[in-house]
Amino acid sequence: MSAPEKLTILHVDAEKGFSGGEVQVFLLMEGLRARGHRSILAAPPGSQALERAVASGFDVEPVRMSSELDLTAVSRLQKAIRERRPDLVHLHTGRATWLGGLAARLAHVPAITTRRMDRRVKKNWRTRLVYGTLVRRAVAISTPVKQCLLDGGVDPAKVDLVFSAVDPDALRPSYPRELVRANLATGADELVLLVLATLVERKGIDVLLGALAALRARGLDPVLWIAGDGPAREKLEELARALELGERVRFLGRRADAPDLLGACDVFVLPARKEGLGVSALEAMAAGRAVVASRVGGLAEAVLDEESGLLVPPDDVRALADALERVLRDAELRARLAAGGPRRVAQGFLGSQMVEAYEKRYRSVLEESRG
Repeated sequence: MSAPEKLTILHVDAEKGFSGGEVQVFLLMEGLRARGHRSILAAPPGSQALERAVASGFDVEPVRMSSELDLTAVSRLQKAIRERRPDLVHLHTGRATWLGGLAARLAHVPAITTRRMDRRVKKNWRTRLVYGTLVRRAVAISTPVKQCLLDGGVDPAKVDLVFSAVDPDALRPSYPRELVRANLATGADELVLLVLATLVERKGIDVLLGALAALRARGLDPVLWIAGDGPAREKLEELARALELGERVRFLGRRADAPDLLGACDVFVLPARKEGLGVSALEAMAAGRAVVASRVGGLAEAVLDEESGLLVPPDDVRALADALERVLRDAELRARLAAGGPRRVAQGFLGSQMVEAYEKRYRSVLEESRG
């Protein structure tokens, strides 16, 4: 019996920044490399993803993708596909799906796309073209995201589900809990809440600040670490001042030490208004931390209420404060939820499981295209 064919995959990501979606792209590429496959990343020049790919030893194709009307990008991607001769093209963002899907179709190479956002998919000509003609498969990262595709009229036979994932080994802290806390001017015995998120409105961090003020009125005064940056930061800092939360709220900015922060906190919080899945919550569970999160999108699927975390309605300051009060006052509850996190992650959210699932879909698409 011959060995399985080793594949060359061209991944297309049109983003200049680096957030949860890009983390997933690299987790996938690293996993594919470990299985003997070759990954090439096409991304904008100067993008963080392209720079990281070079540093990680991946082949790259710098391609400007300035807008969805950038026909030059389609031509450049088509040229890259013809020169690199990948077996399959994997499209990772909305803009990449449109531009890269057109390029792959023109180059006669099968393509798949991963959809990460739980936004409504419109029933229009573009949806029919993208999901009916340009791509062979649409992979959703959670059941709610899959439902958005189905509600948009995408053929159920072309929609797959592969959960976003984490690598628990990559989440081991480099420094002791006490040292991390000391470096952030936080006492060893203080209760610490942690947020890891891009600071945008849909993450609901304003709701968390309101809940923190409510907790103070109840005699609880935890420290809140907010790790991340984004357009809502200034507004959130103003809100924290208006609520007189003072030094109990620390805006840490963008950080590269998420494992250390997770290891040093007591409770992870993600009060999102919308969320495709919530990889940061998966990371917290994998790291053995109790989670309090909104019952929205894929979060409600990833976090098992009362088993690996507590789920609350979005945009509900009182409900969030109530859940935080429960978990902060009850050390046994925190420990039980923390212990349930790794068990939940092992039920389909491990990086190795995600990579295997994508490899199977690559081979299935290639068999269909050759047939």
